[in-house]
Amino acid sequence: MRAIRIEAVGRVAVSEVPDPRPGPGEAVVELRAAALNHRDVWIKLGQYAGLQYPSIPGSDGAGVVAAVGPGADASWVGREVVINPAFDWGPSEGAQGPDFTILGLPRAGTLAGAISVPVSQLALKPAHLAWEEAAALPLAGLTAWRALMSRARLAPGERLLVTGIGGGVALLALQFAVASGNETWVTSSSDDKIARAVAMGARGGFRYDRGGWAAGAARAPGLFDVIVDSAGGPGFADLIDLAAPGGRIAFCGATRGSVPEIALRKVFWRQISLLGTTMGSPADWSAMTAFVANRRLRPVVSGVFPLDRGAEAFDLMERGGQFGKIVIRA
Repeated sequence: MRAIRIEAVGRVAVSEVPDPRPGPGEAVVELRAAALNHRDVWIKLGQYAGLQYPSIPGSDGAGVVAAVGPGADASWVGREVVINPAFDWGPSEGAQGPDFTILGLPRAGTLAGAISVPVSQLALKPAHLAWEEAAALPLAGLTAWRALMSRARLAPGERLLVTGIGGGVALLALQFAVASGNETWVTSSSDDKIARAVAMGARGGFRYDRGGWAAGAARAPGLFDVIVDSAGGPGFADLIDLAAPGGRIAFCGATRGSVPEIALRKVFWRQISLLGTTMGSPADWSAMTAFVANRRLRPVVSGVFPLDRGAEAFDLMERGGQFGKIVIRA
């Protein structure tokens, strides 16, 4: 089969690799579509833990089960599925255990014609989703769901702020909140992205690259009960100022770097909770996929590339030119 491989730091190529075989309890999924995440770019750039080359990246995938290994339920064969990229979460709902890994490193990922994974990682593809939409769901959907619902515990009637709209996690957090009836606002450095978010149900948005934006947001619409952030960096201090008393800030990334200084007095005096979050548990996965199926939500797909143009897809991801997920057709 063909696969996108990272051959060395900075070098992406399409190669012929052996077809996967299912081990005990595993299924071979013939992939119809896969999607990129920032994680794949960091692996390409040599900026991720546990690097090994060559490697087949990709955490997101959807396809049809072609075969199962010993001990696996044969009724999976022929089913359309999406793959849970969070492996070996562990027994605690509070946090992942020491054996936790994410599909795509160290295990070969989804940017290939097929993949072998434990049957326990499979879920039926929501029937209303196209293959590209299904591939756009797993990692971003799981991360957004846990941040919003399991960690921040968004409640009816609460006001939400989602930062950096345009990325997969931010867009799915917006979709989950809007579908739950919550007043949701966004930030971006692009008027176009804010307008597109409003078309999806956001109440409005703020240009975080403009001075005084946080003070303006605090005046109208007011402070936020829940904030979801994946950027970090110096702007994180604005989020603390925007959190309502008793508010919760769930953060799942640091694409803009570490936070240089936090005014701790603001955090403890207003009883704000700072909630780190990563991926999600099997319970989060089940709840998220059921919510998407029941509410018939459709992840936003920014662009679709054939496997042979995988390097172009990586370049687009590095430029940050997408609104939604970048998908690879197998």
